[in-house]
Amino acid sequence: MMNATRFRIFSRTALHPLRRAVVICAAALVILCPVLSHAADSMKVAVAANFMIPFKEIAAAFEAETKIRVETTYSSTGNFYSQIINGAPYDVFLSADEKAPMSLFKKGLAEKPVVYATGRVVLWGTGKDFCGAKTWQEAIRRTGVKKIAIANPVTAPYGAAAEAALKKTGLWDGVRDRLVVAQTVAQSFQYAMSGGTDGSFCALSSALSEQGGKGCRYPIDEAPPIRQAACLLNRSAAKSDASRLLKYLDSPKASEIKKRYGYF
Repeated sequence: MMNATRFRIFSRTALHPLRRAVVICAAALVILCPVLSHAADSMKVAVAANFMIPFKEIAAAFEAETKIRVETTYSSTGNFYSQIINGAPYDVFLSADEKAPMSLFKKGLAEKPVVYATGRVVLWGTGKDFCGAKTWQEAIRRTGVKKIAIANPVTAPYGAAAEAALKKTGLWDGVRDRLVVAQTVAQSFQYAMSGGTDGSFCALSSALSEQGGKGCRYPIDEAPPIRQAACLLNRSAAKSDASRLLKYLDSPKASEIKKRYGYF
């Protein structure tokens, strides 16, 4: 009898730490489950700076429809390419050209790219002197136009397109000393918007934005249309959601937004 009593007392005492461990583990799971669920319902997207304004609207519409959170970073195509080569944990890359995504595909780092938009570079600025010209060439030649912003042609396709147009028209040597180089095409637009420069070579999407309506724009026929491609990165842990986003870029809603900002 004494032995049985001792056994019951010992059993209750020995179970206490085990029960305590179970309770702690259960509480930990309750805390972690929302986090894990949240992580599974989000993705990281690298977006070329020229596409920032329309993509904010597209991402918002996509999130509202799918409940999948889109974490977006904006920078130049060249910067993103270098980051991805070095292991940056993006799921989707929306480039400002076709070259960078295709290179990632050939290196085995991404699935085959798809073109999601085609854009154009324009010359944009404010002020009567700048906006009184008939062509973009006349605008940059005017004596009151001292500084013109341009995205870095080495890392930004829109900057490269502007440089190509300047060289094609024989204006490059005469204007290069007045150029202010920005890291991205979005920053190039902001330089002119803030008054830091008299004009800016920027994406048509920026010129068609609410801020862009405060100035004037000149088309640059000498600059080729810029085909922009996107790709799903092979290291992505959210491939299903990432594929849905890429397909959504061709949806009627996304197409309407792209058209509104000058993409075709």
